[in-house]
Amino acid sequence: MRLSRRTAIGGALAAGAAMTVGGTASAQPGERHTASGRVYELRHGDQHAVIAGVAATLLSYRAGGEELLLTHPADEMGEGYQGKTILPWPNRIDHGRYTFGGVEHQVPINEIERDTALHGLLSFTEWEPVRHERDHVVLRIRQYPHYGYPFELAFQIEFSLGPDGLRSTLTARNTGDSPAPFGTANHTYVRAASGTIDSMELELGADTHYLVNDRLIPTGTAPVAGTPYDFRTRRRIGDTLMDTAFTGLRRNARGVASVHFGRPGGRNVEMWMDRGYGYLQVYTDDGPDGHPPRSGITVEPVSCAPNCFNTGDGLVVLEPGERWRGSFGYRTMGA
Repeated sequence: MRLSRRTAIGGALAAGAAMTVGGTASAQPGERHTASGRVYELRHGDQHAVIAGVAATLLSYRAGGEELLLTHPADEMGEGYQGKTILPWPNRIDHGRYTFGGVEHQVPINEIERDTALHGLLSFTEWEPVRHERDHVVLRIRQYPHYGYPFELAFQIEFSLGPDGLRSTLTARNTGDSPAPFGTANHTYVRAASGTIDSMELELGADTHYLVNDRLIPTGTAPVAGTPYDFRTRRRIGDTLMDTAFTGLRRNARGVASVHFGRPGGRNVEMWMDRGYGYLQVYTDDGPDGHPPRSGITVEPVSCAPNCFNTGDGLVVLEPGERWRGSFGYRTMGA
């Protein structure tokens, strides 16, 4: 039996807001504390986004009243990492073990059936508010040394709405006194506007995909040409199954890569990412609990390859005081 690593629960979202004054969060009218932490609403024109404090989660993005994301209510924990900011590593560490600086480390195994450490250490921890205004929110968190991850980093993230859609910018800084390995991803799902993702069109400019074993640990790479994973030209997803990482991203002159989601019955969506994100992880939502399979698709902007703490593939190593910065976003598009 295939066990899903992501469980998605659709539903409406709670409203709320918070602001900081002199570094202290002050309650605002309508603010609630939920299973997802504080909830922050953003508005710009006909756009509306909801950000949750736990894992700096993108819970909702609406345009013209249409919900574009598959997510879960703020009052529920959710079980599929929907919308979460994943830190300080994305995807899996094989057996939870890695060697860095000549020292072997063991982090907790939280995906028992595959004997892996999945999606870092901060997926259920609340970020502090720094600033919240009508069209943007800034949150921050510190990763203190942890068994198996004895490094210290500070993270700050801004979500904003503007004429060009929704933008997220994450900054990571090594606040410790030794080099630190680091990776990140965002786990947002785009919702099928009607039916399932089978009728959606996907355009994903990636030349290479990762081969994996039965535990979803990479064993190599291969060109997408001639495989079911070739979405370099826009086409229907159909019955394609993916829990697949990609690299070799095609970028424009500004270094931006993009993914197009054609959503019959709703607005089309484009996701974009800068050079901070050199990889994509695609999951076709095939084994969820709580809603019909293939109700949405996640195409995660990722800074590194799966199991990069062991392979070094895309691994960012931050020296003391060094910073990393990456941005991605969503906007609605014409047909």
